[in-house]
Amino acid sequence: MSYEVKGHILGFENMTHVDLIEVDDLFSTMIDSNNKDISFTIVNPYKLREYSFDLPSDVKVLLDIDKDSNVHVYNIVMIQKPLENSTINFLAPLIVNLDNNTIAQAVLKQKRHPNFGYNETIISFKK
Repeated sequence: MSYEVKGHILGFENMTHVDLIEVDDLFSTMIDSNNKDISFTIVNPYKLREYSFDLPSDVKVLLDIDKDSNVHVYNIVMIQKPLENSTINFLAPLIVNLDNNTIAQAVLKQKRHPNFGYNETIISFKK
């Protein structure tokens, strides 16, 4: 599915549209629609841990999110070898509004979310 990027993805301010491709219930791929050479591995954080936060109001406005909106949340993964050493950024989630096909990146304050890091390894969530 294709989504319009609202705001910007950190470090990729020229990205305007992305495609999300689900790999399995944990991993997906996000690809820049205008430059197929730019892609990210993303994860569904709820498959790994309890993950709740107050969505910043600027992101709610950007994506036109209200209490009835159908929203998905993903986090970017930095792939390493072996895969278990890959790290996840829980402080900058990607928010997708499925109702209007838009996506934005929220930046959470670490002081408000001390249990979330920007480079937590996948192996740390192994059950």
